[in-house]
Amino acid sequence: MCGFGWSRQHGAFSARSWGTNLEARARASRFEVMPHDVMTGHTADDQAETVLINLLRGAGLAGLAGMQRNQRHPILALRRTQTHQLCRELKIEVVEDPTNTDPKFQRNRIRHELIPLMDVIAQRDVAAILDRQADLFREDSMLLDDLAKKIDVTDAKLLAVAPVALARRAIRQWLTEIYPPDAATVERVLEVARGTTLACEIGSNREVRRSQQRLQIFTK
Repeated sequence: MCGFGWSRQHGAFSARSWGTNLEARARASRFEVMPHDVMTGHTADDQAETVLINLLRGAGLAGLAGMQRNQRHPILALRRTQTHQLCRELKIEVVEDPTNTDPKFQRNRIRHELIPLMDVIAQRDVAAILDRQADLFREDSMLLDDLAKKIDVTDAKLLAVAPVALARRAIRQWLTEIYPPDAATVERVLEVARGTTLACEIGSNREVRRSQQRLQIFTK
């Protein structure tokens, strides 16, 4: 980062107010200061770690799909060892973040402890398996997203009889336009659609109400 004119001091200063999830907040802050077209060096090994982290958090298909293969992640198909080998061949200095070995961070323990143990137990390259699974999860997730978009989420009667997996996705897509909902919020909206209750809070001083078989978002 220093090559782009960003100092380590900036990151250290910001970290004082980051709270408990330091890794996630640090990642978000990096993307905030980077130009939108900056490409990252995430590899297939990073993808495997991300899938496991999201699994431990109880994520659904979208989380298990990991990072998308796009212009921002141009080397996501490469392994970490391959990138190091390329750097050696091209005489490019590899700079390691010293926090990458700090066991207080969950990702580091997954990288240095969990995945090596899984390799031994499975007697296979687990990172490669997880990377392939992420692709499969992404394909399934994209299909379900497309199907969910065809549901009129404001039609309470239609939403109540739709397959639950699609109904949940339709609700999540609808509410994400305002603020990404958690699983409990999605379930509360589904209960409103089913007529179990007439209204529910969705956060940010907003609520979903049911009136004449229609769902609407109101500011409280």
